[in-house]
Amino acid sequence: MQILNLSNVPILEQLRIEEALLRADKGNWCLINTGAPPAIVMGISGKPHLLLDLEKVNRDQIPVIKRFSGGGTVYIDPKTVFVTLICNSDDVSVVAQPKPILEWSEKLYQPLFNGFEARENDYVFGEKKFGGNAQYIQKGRWLHHTSFLWDFDPANMEYLLLPERRPKYRENRSHTDFLCTLRPHFHQKESLVNALCTHIMALFDAELASEELVQEILARPHRKVSTRLDPQGLSPDNPRT
Repeated sequence: MQILNLSNVPILEQLRIEEALLRADKGNWCLINTGAPPAIVMGISGKPHLLLDLEKVNRDQIPVIKRFSGGGTVYIDPKTVFVTLICNSDDVSVVAQPKPILEWSEKLYQPLFNGFEARENDYVFGEKKFGGNAQYIQKGRWLHHTSFLWDFDPANMEYLLLPERRPKYRENRSHTDFLCTLRPHFHQKESLVNALCTHIMALFDAELASEELVQEILARPHRKVSTRLDPQGLSPDNPRT
């Protein structure tokens, strides 16, 4: 496995790197990114007018990104820690289907986050969520990316509306009542990142990826889907966005 440890990379650039590693390479990858500037990230089928308080988003000029995978909508900022795993099914003995991938990831992270479990598509402590997941699956190969909340500002959750489709265990709880953070477990964000890197290195025959290798993969022809939505199109009167 190649480990790509990034710092301060905007989420759109991260997603474009992920697409290249998934589609233009055949290796196994773990991408870690922390320090990304503020943005809102939506699943490929997300509708901004149903998921976002567009007046606040436009007022504060928050970038809105559509990623190439499915899943929910998240507000991200430098306190968010991203981990993306891209694997060949045969190499890790995991069927390329959503449930087996989530169950595999739960076992992978259990030594790091004592007492957590994967519940529906979330990572939770009890009834509170600290990590959200999305997946992209192709024949014999898959991607599982997670946004870990090391910490967050409750005021930023006001950009997000309560989605119509939500986990049953969430019920009608607000974002601040539904979420928790990893800060009590890792007092420094760097401690979380170091623990993640050390854990992956111990589990796999892993090495740090060179910048030259990543740039060479990025230059290969491949499908590119992740995009930033046009700010002019983010309005309640434009449901096709």
